[in-house]
Amino acid sequence: MDLLRTLCHLAAPAGNEAPMTEFLLNYIRQQQDSWQVQPRVLAGEQFQDCIILVFGTPRTAVFAHIDSIGFTVRYGRQLVRIGGPRAETGYRLVGQDAQGEIDCTLLVDEETGELSYEFSRDIERGTELTFRCDFRETADTVQSCYLDNRLGVWNALRLAETLENGIIAFSCWEEHGGGSVAYLAKYIYEQYGVRQALISDITWVTEGVRAGAGVAISLRDSLIPRRSYIERIRAIARAAGIPHQLEVEGSGGSDAKELQHGAQPWDWCFIGAPEDHVHSPNELVAKVDIDSMLTLYQVLLREL
Repeated sequence: MDLLRTLCHLAAPAGNEAPMTEFLLNYIRQQQDSWQVQPRVLAGEQFQDCIILVFGTPRTAVFAHIDSIGFTVRYGRQLVRIGGPRAETGYRLVGQDAQGEIDCTLLVDEETGELSYEFSRDIERGTELTFRCDFRETADTVQSCYLDNRLGVWNALRLAETLENGIIAFSCWEEHGGGSVAYLAKYIYEQYGVRQALISDITWVTEGVRAGAGVAISLRDSLIPRRSYIERIRAIARAAGIPHQLEVEGSGGSDAKELQHGAQPWDWCFIGAPEDHVHSPNELVAKVDIDSMLTLYQVLLREL
């Protein structure tokens, strides 16, 4: 879990993913010689802060967003949400502006719900603040801020170790409206003819999706993927004997929304471990669900 711990400590809220991009590019350069196949690495201004890894002759693309939720400093000590973070008075927020390091406290007005911060000085407007990372590991669980979606990124990096044929796309802005997957999907489809995708992201523990029961295969959220594609994935998971559970929701979304709304005929399926205490500093995931997530991705990239 050392890699996951490092990823969770990296601040990269939506719109400012560059620190995570730099870390990933350095990690890929250092590790790829030990991978089964060395990928073609596509990055740079053409892709903004996104990264595409191309392995062998790809048939399937895995999308993992590298951004997180957070807060932007406004005026008069006000804060504006980046994405949908949970907000409770007392949460510790960290960041940096021109005057130095910041470790402040989130305040929530009980009457208006407006957000502000408590700190020894005013923070420069436009500064991004993120939850202070307290990474906790037990024999059965990991708990930290930003397991959504550092765990999806971890899954993609571990998948890269043995991947022979496939694409891994690290995307941006997912937590705050998206925007990058549209051009990533267009490029991947036009250059490689790939049009089936898996979304390496983290879902929620609900009354129907339990922690410790295996990775969740989502049958739908606010969008509905093509059923024939989902059934292929379910058949592979059953044949492999990988613990999994089925998710059915009427709300929520992911990078898949840009695939479904795009001009190319993409099939997609959201597959991720469930977490509790969503979008808080205390996101909690069972290790058995992490194991089944990675195992299922490894099998699917071989067989789809």
